Amino acid sequence: MTDAALTPTPNDCPLPRRRSDFATFNEAIDYAAQSQKGLNFHDPRGTLVRAYPFSEMREDALMMARRLVGAGIGKEDRVALIAETGADFAAMFCACVYVGAWPVPLPLPTSFGGKESYIDQLAIQLQSSDPALLLFPAEITEMASAAAERQGCKAQSYEDFAELDAPECELPKADPEDICYLQYSSGSTRFPTGVAVTHRALLHNLYGHATSMNVGENDRVVSWLPWYHDMGLVGCFLSLIANQVSCDYLKPDHFARRPLAWLDLISRNSGTTLSYSPTFGYDICARRISSQSQVSERFDLSRWRVAGNGADMIRPDVMQHFVNAFAEAGFKAEAFTPSYGLAEAVLAVTVMPPGEGIRVELVEEERLSGTPRDLSRPARYRAIVNCGKPLPDMEVEIRGEGGEIKGDHQIGKVWCRGPSVMHSYFRNEEATEDCLVDGWLDTGDMGYLGDGYLFIVGRAKDMIIINGKNHWPQDIEWAVEQLPGFNHGDIAAFALETENGEEAPAVLVHCRVSDPEERVRLRDQIADKVRSVTGMSCVVELVPPRTLPRTSSGKLSRAKAKKLYLSGEIEPIQVLQAA
Repeated sequence: MTDAALTPTPNDCPLPRRRSDFATFNEAIDYAAQSQKGLNFHDPRGTLVRAYPFSEMREDALMMARRLVGAGIGKEDRVALIAETGADFAAMFCACVYVGAWPVPLPLPTSFGGKESYIDQLAIQLQSSDPALLLFPAEITEMASAAAERQGCKAQSYEDFAELDAPECELPKADPEDICYLQYSSGSTRFPTGVAVTHRALLHNLYGHATSMNVGENDRVVSWLPWYHDMGLVGCFLSLIANQVSCDYLKPDHFARRPLAWLDLISRNSGTTLSYSPTFGYDICARRISSQSQVSERFDLSRWRVAGNGADMIRPDVMQHFVNAFAEAGFKAEAFTPSYGLAEAVLAVTVMPPGEGIRVELVEEERLSGTPRDLSRPARYRAIVNCGKPLPDMEVEIRGEGGEIKGDHQIGKVWCRGPSVMHSYFRNEEATEDCLVDGWLDTGDMGYLGDGYLFIVGRAKDMIIINGKNHWPQDIEWAVEQLPGFNHGDIAAFALETENGEEAPAVLVHCRVSDPEERVRLRDQIADKVRSVTGMSCVVELVPPRTLPRTSSGKLSRAKAKKLYLSGEIEPIQVLQAA
């Protein structure tokens, strides 16, 4: 590779900016290829190892499209792609789109669960998507081949596939109503539901959040987000093509090992103006820097105008900690841009207008749970983050259990309707009918509206109901996290049925202490903390570090934690009974 190839793609070029105003994603790829912009891949230390202009990506995609046709892949076939951050996946995703096949991004192995767990997860998703072909990085050949063999699916590495013949052929013309790709939502490892996204829905959502964030001519993105999750795939890959934006990438596992490399990359690429992360990404960076000095000398975050935040519950205390840690490096609190979305709406439903930052409202917990306030106890409040306003042409309603529309600051189920709401769940008519009613999508989330802004209070399906009172597991987990020595993601809270048939809160907690008496003290301290929040005694189980399962996007999976605990697959640490 020549030195010239290691020059990053530029922020600006003569090609006029178009904000996703294309009929199909094929047209978006063709237009982006006329610019000098593109994708830039970096090693763990942030050194550029591959500059990949959109023009080169398109050439590779067309070549791969001919190889797909030569391999018998045609319109509406599924092609499963292990979504490693790099040129191979980028070109193959676009190749599938050119052929009219449906790319299905699937996760790489993580450090959680081991080889057999990954093979099981991959096999289940292959069974659901029923692909004609699985393509994967050569280094996971053993695991990918095992999963594909279990499902009778043809499988090849990206490298081997690139050696096939590429016969000249005519590629089909795409229609806006064609399915563009299938997206598996992050909570779908055991009972997966692939979201079918049309070209029209994708481009409408890309237009909506580019407009909401005021993406301009010279914006540049830095990202470490995985491409098998909607925030990484749509927000930090497909959007960059459709809106002609250059991006610098770290692989997700590189970020996990060296989180501050993300901020180093933002600082070094002085044109960077946009970067996104779930709350835990900001949290881990603030924790890492807390023991280091000379922040202003190492980092320059002054040009970072949109620090997107979404994909999990947004915690204002974490955001404030990040501001405190990096203000000296020029980071501005108003850069935070909360959002709300889900794969079933492509990506974004609401986005905070740029420059408004994190805005919270304090809400009594009794209002959140829908139960009368106990006047004998002092009022307890929770900070609820404003997640912004609906995208253009997106409608949001809050509905009660009977379907009635709620007024401002009345909590209920969040429903949305608009051109970017999904087509369906792939081959799952029952699940589709459960959440799509007359064009409206039941998001499964709870929230309220206030002056046109959406506030999310939690997931309806995670709610713990004890003696008729609702408790959010996030509240219990957050309370335990305030004890010394715990990090976000160390605690999973859910409801268990006790021997007398009643429900009680249960808390699984990562334990890093080995002294038996210290474990007893820790268990009792946790139980006291949960009692102070719920007013109930709870089951506290200490489990080994790295035991609690996560979704493909790295979020805690409470449902899976409960299932594994009840089945005995999560074995608690034995703790002595208190004397």
